[in-house]
Amino acid sequence: MATITITLPDEQLALLQKVAAQQGVSVESLIETKIVSTINQSQTSFQDAADYVLRKNSELYQRLA
Repeated sequence: MATITITLPDEQLALLQKVAAQQGVSVESLIETKIVSTINQSQTSFQDAADYVLRKNSELYQRLA
């Protein structure tokens, strides 16, 4: 497992700590959850786009095959 270090202005860290406290989680857990969510959303968006193009052009692909 890799470790990532980031630098935040004190104001942003304070806001991040406040959000984490409101959600009852650690700052690290909050950040990890957001990263995983972003990765999954990106993969889903690509898959949705690919599926759309394949459906939209399926007749053309059949004729070209």
